[in-house]
Amino acid sequence: MLEGRVQEGGVQPTRRVRRAGGRLAGLRRAVVLLAVAGMAAAGIVTGGIVAGGGARAQAAAGPNASGRCPTTQGRIACVDLTHQRMWVQVGSRVVFGPVPVRTGRRGHVTRTGLWHVYWRDAHHRSSLYGGVAMPYSQFFSGGEAFHAVQEAMSTPPGSHGCVNLSNRDARALWGVLRLHDPVEVFGRKPGT
Repeated sequence: MLEGRVQEGGVQPTRRVRRAGGRLAGLRRAVVLLAVAGMAAAGIVTGGIVAGGGARAQAAAGPNASGRCPTTQGRIACVDLTHQRMWVQVGSRVVFGPVPVRTGRRGHVTRTGLWHVYWRDAHHRSSLYGGVAMPYSQFFSGGEAFHAVQEAMSTPPGSHGCVNLSNRDARALWGVLRLHDPVEVFGRKPGT
């Protein structure tokens, strides 16, 4: 049987042990089997052995495994439209995130390229969309901004070009980014 430790992120196998009797061995088997079954559903178990693969392996490799976000800019916000996530890195070290985002919908796609935060307003209200609240706004590209929304990040169809975050994530990002920090937006949102 496979013995392991249950930790955040799943089971960490420690060693193979012989089948032992008693309640403790049965409990260990049950915990390991339940955890491994959950990991198999996530696509990260092969033949009863925890393996690299799927979203967890990609996250372990770092959100910038593709190298699309520059590591020579100092502190930089990175927006991956393809995977609908963003993070902040200093060099190759991630200092914030990655967190889920909601970006522009068809007809209002979030512009790709290298931009800079040019205006910050923690209590901003939209002048284009009926005064809607845009808490923790950090503008980086001609009216496009990082800001909080109340909807879930998975709520379709998307924004009018802004990079939407949960209130918690937008507030945390507010404490990380500064005026003039670079923002790299890359990829393509599925369906746009």
